[in-house]
This record gives sequence, C-alpha cells and structure tokens, in this order.
Amino acid sequence: MNKKSLVSAISEKLNVSKKDAEKFLNDFVDIVSESLEKGESVKLVGFGTFEVVKREERKGINPQTKETIIIPAKKVPKFKAGTELKNRVM
Repeated sequence: MNKKSLVSAISEKLNVSKKDAEKFLNDFVDIVSESLEKGESVKLVGFGTFEVVKREERKGINPQTKETIIIPAKKVPKFKAGTELKNRVM
C-alpha cells in the first residue's frame, strides 16, 4: 500500500474527502516526526511504538574497492509493533 491508496482508504473509512484524509495523514506524520526529533517516543497502545535509537559506530566494507571503512554512529527511527497488531497479522 502506498500513500495514495492509504489516503483513499482513510477517506472511505472516515467518510471524508481525500483532501481532508491527506491532511490528516500528513499532520499525523509531522506530529510523530516532531516528537521523535525531540527525543520522545510515540506509543499507540495495541498498534506499536515509534522511537529513536542510536546505532553504534561499526566497520563496513566498500563493495567496489573491498576497503574497510568505519560507518559512523547515528540516530535512526525505529518502530516496534504492538501485541494487537502482531496478532492481527499472524
């Protein structure tokens, strides 16, 4: 499912225009992103948790030159599915 089809599904489910559904989805993504930037996690009970985790520095290999390189540490977003979501998918 891509963004366009998700907007269509939200529009049908909530009986609102696609424009309103797209605004809702964009606002949701913005709010989650802003919370993660502040270092806060976003917990949706039953659905899952969005959080930021730190990846440690590690060694890697340049596939073209086979040279060993150091991949720097960085923060990345992570999603962990909740129990209800896991049960619905399985």
